[in-house]
Amino acid sequence: MAAEVWLYSLLSVLVVSLMSLVGVFTLSISDRLLSRFLLLMVSFSAGSLFGDAFFHLIPEAAEDGFKITIPVYLLTGLVLFFILEKFIHWRHCHVPTSKSHPHPVGMMNLVGDGFHNFIDGLVIGGAYLVSVPLGFATTLAVVFHEIPQEIGDFGVLLHAGFKKKKAILMNFISALAAVLGTVIALVIGSKIQGFSEFLIPFTAGGFIYIAGSDLIPEMHKEVAPSRSLLQLLAIVAGMVLMMALTLLE
Repeated sequence: MAAEVWLYSLLSVLVVSLMSLVGVFTLSISDRLLSRFLLLMVSFSAGSLFGDAFFHLIPEAAEDGFKITIPVYLLTGLVLFFILEKFIHWRHCHVPTSKSHPHPVGMMNLVGDGFHNFIDGLVIGGAYLVSVPLGFATTLAVVFHEIPQEIGDFGVLLHAGFKKKKAILMNFISALAAVLGTVIALVIGSKIQGFSEFLIPFTAGGFIYIAGSDLIPEMHKEVAPSRSLLQLLAIVAGMVLMMALTLLE
């Protein structure tokens, strides 16, 4: 395997992992300004995830012809992310949050986020196995999604009773699961034939689920015409960016 694939993959996943620290920068931002920023970031993220799925991942999966396995793997990604979300949301704790008893929603958030980050790592490694441009485009889509997600995760940990320093540290440790995912993808991908043929449409399914099930509903919570227009512009901008990146391929 080319050394540049390892280099680009590991650099990309480290950048993604560092996104876990973005939450600390929100502490000095007013709630109103943060809300507006997240509104646009979520919209742009949805556009970039849709764009990467439809402009890069699905066309790549079908490059050698459309096979029945492509929709099967795509739907597998949709279903797995649905299961992951249900796994997280089913668990609740009725013990009041305190410093001596961080709410289990914080720990479950870390576990769920760690698994999600691990999949992100697999996705990035698998994309770079196919081509550097595809890996770059997919990394950007993951980064844009990670920013609002990590801000939300940081807030959950603070709400669950974690001190700021511990919340930052634990969130970063959870993010490092992406590095493990990338290493496993690169090792397995070099030994198992057809690994990328599964992972690419699987990733597309996961991206479509995240954008359609998680991000679009968040956007619908805003009904003001002016902000809704900004949402539309942001989601289109994310799609246009991914379309423009096809020029690199």
